[in-house]
Amino acid sequence: MSLNLSPEELLTTTRAVRKRLDLSKPVEREVIEECVRIALQAPTASNVQGYHFMIVTDPKIRAEVGKLYRKGAEGYFSSDLGRQKQAGDPKSRSSRVRDSALYLVENIDKVPVLVIPCYKARPDDLPYAVQASIWLSVVPAAWSFALAARARGLGTAITTFHLQFEEETAKLLGIPYEEVMQAALMPLAYTKGNEFRPAARKETSSVIHWDRW
Repeated sequence: MSLNLSPEELLTTTRAVRKRLDLSKPVEREVIEECVRIALQAPTASNVQGYHFMIVTDPKIRAEVGKLYRKGAEGYFSSDLGRQKQAGDPKSRSSRVRDSALYLVENIDKVPVLVIPCYKARPDDLPYAVQASIWLSVVPAAWSFALAARARGLGTAITTFHLQFEEETAKLLGIPYEEVMQAALMPLAYTKGNEFRPAARKETSSVIHWDRW
């Protein structure tokens, strides 16, 4: 299914989707493969396509990944930063995002597909510029995957809670930890409704710096 969104609509309405993921509807394998095919066209920082996509659909494996995801989330929300973000106006945007994140934590194993973008290199102890080239290869691929998913009526979000237990996740999924870096975990499902609006953002004048900061 294609939503026939214009490029501007696609770019401005691809949101981080959590509560509106349809947990009861399966996602066809061929649709996932189409999204990966499009993601492979993403630009890379060094013209080396080192990224891979770990697709998890087996309910038992999803449940095990979900345990590590929840464990990472519990660590975050019990940290000083997590507690600070929880202490605020319950009606604020940050509180709504937190509630949405907690909903996903509670239901992560029910999401029909978990996608883990990976890169065949580890940035550990590498110079900053080399680390940047790795991230600036895998992140565009992940974002292209999200855009392709949105165009097909699917929703996702780029999350990182499980990365606190990346090595355990690698062992669970058979990912060669010493050679391959996991960049994120993206829940994938059809969305409940296809209408999404652009989010409130800063004025461009507050973020553009011409010639000097």
